[in-house]
Amino acid sequence: MWQWLYKLGSPRHFYEMTTGFVPWLTGVSLFLLIVGVVWGLGFAPPDYQMGDSYRILYIHVPTSMGGMGAFVLLAMMAAMHMIWNIKMADIVAKVCAPVGAGYTALGLITGSLWGKPTWGTYWIWEARLTSYLILLFLFLGVMALRAAYDSERSGSKAASVLAIVGVVNVPIIYYSVYWWNTLHQVPSELGRDGSANPPEIFIPALFTGFAVIGLFFLAVILRSRNEILYRERRAQWVQDLLEKELADV
Repeated sequence: MWQWLYKLGSPRHFYEMTTGFVPWLTGVSLFLLIVGVVWGLGFAPPDYQMGDSYRILYIHVPTSMGGMGAFVLLAMMAAMHMIWNIKMADIVAKVCAPVGAGYTALGLITGSLWGKPTWGTYWIWEARLTSYLILLFLFLGVMALRAAYDSERSGSKAASVLAIVGVVNVPIIYYSVYWWNTLHQVPSELGRDGSANPPEIFIPALFTGFAVIGLFFLAVILRSRNEILYRERRAQWVQDLLEKELADV
C-alpha cells in the first residue's frame, strides 16, 4: 500500500496510472448524470410544498457540496505540499482551485434560481449564502495568489497558506443553519422520512450526486495530467511520450 501511495505522489506514475482510468470514469459519470437528470426532471413527482421548482436541487445540492469538498481537498493537498514537499500534492492543489470555483459558482447560481420561487428573492445576506459566497472568494484568492508571484514556488506557498487558513470556512458553511436563525433550511436526511424524501425523489438525487462527484474527479485528473506534462516537459519520459503520440498520428 505504501508503495502504491508513493507512486501516486510521483507525477509520472500518476499520469501513467490515470491513462486507462479516464475513459471509464468519463463513461460512468456521464451515464449517471444522464439517468439522474432525465429521471429527476422528467419522471420524479412534484414536491408537495415546492412543486416543480425543487427539481433544480438535483444540480444545486451536489454542486454546492462539491464546492465545499473541493476546498477541503485543496487544503489537504496544500498541507501535504507544505509539510512533505510532494509534487503531486501541489499539482492537485493548483488544479482544484478553478474546478472548485466553478462548482461553487454553479451552486450559487442554481441556489439563486431556486430561491426566487421559494423565498421570493434571488439573494439574501443570511449566514449560509454569505459564507458560501466567501468560499468562492477564497477560491479566487488562492488562484490570484499563485498568479501574483514571479516564482511559482513562492506563489504556491502563499496560496497554500490561504487554503489551510480558509478551510475553516467549510464547517462554518455547513453548521451555519444550525448555529444561526437562517432562511436556508437544514439538510434533509434521504430515506429517513418517506413522506419528505420518497424513493422516486431521492434515488435520482443519488444518481446526479455520484455523477457530479465523478465529473469533479475527472476534471481534476485531466487538468492534473495537463499540468504534469507542462511541468515535466523537459523530462525524458515526456519527450518519449510525445514522440510516441506523433508516431501514432
